Order: sequence, then structure tokens, then C-alpha cells
Amino acid sequence: MTSDAARLAVWNALLASIAEEMGVTLGLSSHSPNIRERRDYSCGVFGTDGEMVAQAAHIPVHLGAMPEAIRAVQSLVPWREGDVAIVNDPYLGGTHLPDISLVAPVFWDEELVAFLSNRAHHADVGGMSAGSMPLSTELYQEGVIIPPLRLYDAGKRNDELLALILRNVRTPEERQGDFDAQMAAIRTGEQRLHELCRRYGPDEVAAEMEALKAYTERLTRAAISDIPDGTYHARDVMETPAGGEVGIVLQLTVAGEEMTFDFTGTAPEQAASINAVAAVTRSAVAYCVRCLLPADAPSNEGGFRPLTFVLPEGSLVNARPPRAVSAGNVETSQRVTDVVFRALAEALPGRIPAASAGSMSNFTFGGQRGDGTPFAYYETIPGGAGAGPGSAGLAGVQTHMTNTANTPAEALERTLPIRLWAFEIRDGSGGDGQHRGGDGVTKEVEALEGMQAALIADRRSHRPWGLAGGTDGLAGSDSVQRGGQGEERIGGHSQVRLEPGDRLRIETPGGGGWGPRSGDGAS
Repeated sequence: MTSDAARLAVWNALLASIAEEMGVTLGLSSHSPNIRERRDYSCGVFGTDGEMVAQAAHIPVHLGAMPEAIRAVQSLVPWREGDVAIVNDPYLGGTHLPDISLVAPVFWDEELVAFLSNRAHHADVGGMSAGSMPLSTELYQEGVIIPPLRLYDAGKRNDELLALILRNVRTPEERQGDFDAQMAAIRTGEQRLHELCRRYGPDEVAAEMEALKAYTERLTRAAISDIPDGTYHARDVMETPAGGEVGIVLQLTVAGEEMTFDFTGTAPEQAASINAVAAVTRSAVAYCVRCLLPADAPSNEGGFRPLTFVLPEGSLVNARPPRAVSAGNVETSQRVTDVVFRALAEALPGRIPAASAGSMSNFTFGGQRGDGTPFAYYETIPGGAGAGPGSAGLAGVQTHMTNTANTPAEALERTLPIRLWAFEIRDGSGGDGQHRGGDGVTKEVEALEGMQAALIADRRSHRPWGLAGGTDGLAGSDSVQRGGQGEERIGGHSQVRLEPGDRLRIETPGGGGWGPRSGDGAS
């Protein structure tokens, strides 16, 4: 079936609204601040072939990688109505262990018509430190590993599996609540898909799914054809826990309506958590290409079809098990984005913005209250957006591969034993230029109970780069004040013990500036 532009727009809205409503259900019914307040989750609709056909405007690093989860759970076939699979193994469809995905087949008149999936970042999934973002060297240290398994079998919950998972986390009641919210989101999506099948019939629904993917492919090919043919190069670095650096190298080849992203020359996988699995790397690349399309273009598997990837096995961008990967999902994905945009800036001068903060500045902490009840928390802290050819960068904003909100101070202090002393713009941290980069933020929290805290953050030595004559943004900086007795600088990869009265201060990077300032030699 061939759909005209109006019909495609209607069907894109119909299918995307299912994912959006799934997300609303998940956010409103979850228990943890990370999911309820920060909205650290993503939802999508997939065809019977496992290809994504619609997504909500959630988190890019989740969404581009979620088709891998759909493909991974196919090991569980045959499917029955009421089945729901669960997976978080980064090497079998996941991204990093805190991101737990549920996948459900949807039937109409006993025929499989689609899959639904959601992925939520759980604040703790066990492992060697609270929050499950440790300074790890292998996957086993990062939490409980869940291969593709049935959480529900024909509608019956696998209580033994759920008990095993909950026994391996620090906050089992909160995890149970978040799993219930993920299931509620699945049920919401099922109801909405059934309504479409009832109204239009499953054959038309399937045909429109295919038409939307084909349309996105055409839009992607048209955007690529606007880029001059050629080979473009870029390199950037990741900072290691030991204080060194490792490179990510990209050779981007544009040929007609297709692009090849060759990461040959990238550093080998590390004995650290900064390794990324291939799905995360592909997701970051696809996000960058999606930014070249019209804002209202459908987001689905069609956008991947003109893209070819060369990801050296055993490298930082295509790690092998059992390498640790918790930071690869959140930090290395950001650097892959920077590298792709830097190559595109060579191909499309005057169109690409300077580097944004380049770090999610991941902050985790947890422990036990005085009454013995456990607590665990995770958040990403915003930075500055890179300035572009038409405007300054935004200050204090989540950029690129993250798309979460900030947890309100009231929610933090109500649910966790901390006091928030500062959450403010870090004035002057954005790069200078014709258009200034956005400023990062300063966040300072005081521990009210003894706790274990961890920081996983990049761009603490290497500053976000300016572009077209703009200057670099400031690097991030982090410190601990022990009981009011002076500051102790800590690195971007740190685990610290905080006692009551200790304060942790996190200053995030600013975005790079774009273009020379007037009077700096601009013609």
C-alpha cells in the first residue's frame, strides 16, 4: 500500500502516540525518583520482524539500541499471548545493566501483529557499589545479569525469576514497584494497538508500519545526498579512571545516498567501564544522522538502512564479554556523538554546532538509613550545550544521548537522606565566540546519613571543543568537603565514602563556542 504524505503523518502520530502513552503510564506509576521524576525510560513499537516502527521522544541511547533487545528475545519463540520477556544483558540486547527492558508480543485474533518494549534505568541492580555504576573492570561487578527470559509465561508471572532478581538488588521494594510500572506501560500499549487493529484491521496496520519505515529511509537518503561525497575524519578521546586517555577514531565516507562509519583505529577495549557495546555505538551514530532530517520526520528503523558500520571487534566501540560497560552506555556514547558531529562539521561547514558538555556526569549513592531501610539513587547532571551557527548554546541542559529531566529538590530531600545546598548555573563555563556555548551547572549535596557515592564523568581534563573559531568550554571539576574542613579534589571516575555532614560538589562542563568574536579576525 502506498500512503500519501497526509496519511503517513496520521499513521506516524497514531503509532508514536502509543509509545508516548506507554511512557506517561510508566512515569506516573513508577516508584523511584529516577524514573518518576527524571523520566529515565524509553518506549517503542516494533513490527513482527523486530524493526522499530515508532518511538516516543524519550532517550536516544535507549531507543537506537532497543531493536537489539527485540532480536535477542526471539530465542524464546514460540510466543503466546500474555508472554513478556525481560533482558538487561548488554551483550544480548541490552546497553548496560541498570537499563532493564521488557518486551511483549501483541496478538490480534491469535496472530502476532507487533512487539512492544520499554526500557527503564533502575536506580540499583546490585553489583559492587550502590547505584550499580561502579569503577568496575568486568561486567559481573556491575550488577545482576539477566539474559532473555520470560518474566510472564502466557500471562502467568515467573515469581521465582522475579525473586532471584530482587534478592540481588539493594532496594527490592522500589525495584518491584518499577517493574509493575513497566508492566502497566506494556498493558497500555497493548490496549492502544488492539484499538488500531479493531478500527483498521491488522493487515492495514502492518502495511502502514512498512510504509513509515520506507518513508523514513527516503528522508534519510535525501538528507545524505545533500552532503558532498567524500571521506571525512575525526578523533576525540575518553578519559580513563587511571588518569590517561584513549582515542575514538572515525572515518566517515559519504557516497551518494549512503554513509559508512568506520571506527578502525579506535583504542582497544579497556579494563574499565568505559567500553561500549556495538548497539550503543550504532545508536549514537543514528542519532547524529537523525539530527540532519526534518524535525517532524518519523523515527524508526528506516533511518538505519542507508548506514553501514565498521566497528572493530574488541575495541572501545564494540566490546566483547565480559568487559565492563556501565559507563560506555552513558559516557562513551556521548563521545561517539562528538566524533560524528566533528566529522560532519568538516563535511557541512556552517551547519554543525560545537561540542556540548560531552558527559552525563553520572552521580550515584546509596546505603542504609538509621532505621535500617536501604536507599539508592542515580541521576545524570546537565551541562552546557554547544553553540551553533545560528544561536548560543543552552545552559544547564541534558544533551545528545540523554534526554532526561532534573529531579526536583523537594523530591530529592523528601525521599533521600541528603540536603541540596546548590543547583545553579556555572557562570562563564561556556566557550566564547560569535555565539557563546551554554554554561554547565554546579550541584552540591550534603550527606545526612553515611553513604557510598560514585561519580562517573568525562570531560574533566579535555574541554568540549569550540567550532569555526569559537573557544572551548570549561572542563568539569569535582570535589568533596569533609565536615567543613576544606575541599578534596576528586577525579571524574571516583568512589567515595560520605559521612554525615560531608558535601560533594559537582561542576559540569560548558559547551563550546561557535565562530570568532567580532574583532577577532572575522571577515
